Amino acid sequence: MKVIKNRKKIKRILKGSKSLSFIPTMGSLHNGHISLIKKAKRDKNKIIVSIFVNPKQFKNNRDYKSYPRNIYKDLNLLKKHKIDFVFLPSIKDIYSYKTKNKIYLNKFSKTLCGKYRPGHFEGVIDVVNRLVEIINPKKIYLGKKDFQQLILIKKHFSKNNIKIKIIECNTYRDSFGLAESSRNKSLSDNQLDIARKVAKILKKNKIIIKRNFGNYKLNNLKRQIKSLGLNKIEYLKLLNLKTLKYPKINEKFNIFIAYYLGKTRLIDNV
Repeated sequence: MKVIKNRKKIKRILKGSKSLSFIPTMGSLHNGHISLIKKAKRDKNKIIVSIFVNPKQFKNNRDYKSYPRNIYKDLNLLKKHKIDFVFLPSIKDIYSYKTKNKIYLNKFSKTLCGKYRPGHFEGVIDVVNRLVEIINPKKIYLGKKDFQQLILIKKHFSKNNIKIKIIECNTYRDSFGLAESSRNKSLSDNQLDIARKVAKILKKNKIIIKRNFGNYKLNNLKRQIKSLGLNKIEYLKLLNLKTLKYPKINEKFNIFIAYYLGKTRLIDNV
């Protein structure tokens, strides 16, 4: 496993590589990341994982500094899974050059997380665009837990005619049904228990909503979840995954949620 910390060096090392599978991360790796790696391995390309905590997608400097980090553990985990390359760029490496592609932010960025985190998706699209310009992979692997992010990256790639195949990967959940997230590591045991109950309630209520779509009141679900001891529910919405709008009867949909346990913000879609 080669660990590269310099933009110019990685471009030199990867020059001529035509079949790279790329997994962008902010580190603090968990089973969700490992599931992406396992899926990439099935494609039998060389795999590169980046670890970069992107300051431009955080609401403030406090959130950026408090994001969980453990680079030593991350590198050992990637070595165990026989990753070919790990890219550990500095902020200067990422942001000190002019990109070829102009950032495209679809109007879908204004809802869900985008409504409550101004500038977040501009930061996400910018850094992913920069990383793929540096690495030039054949494929990029992205999880469906961050569904809004996934859609916005797809629309940016399409708008700029970026010929990199996006591989959508199912959300990896623990044995209790909770979506794996680096932020889960910031939860106390009691908060972790609450988060798992939220996931269970969402799954159960999705079935109920399907059966009683016209009569179901989403506020009842909101009250049920809030009573578990959440500090705040930022949003709770139903969305058709294709139209990105409120679903009509008999249409497939997911329940989208963002909520706080203490100071930790969690998202999910079920």
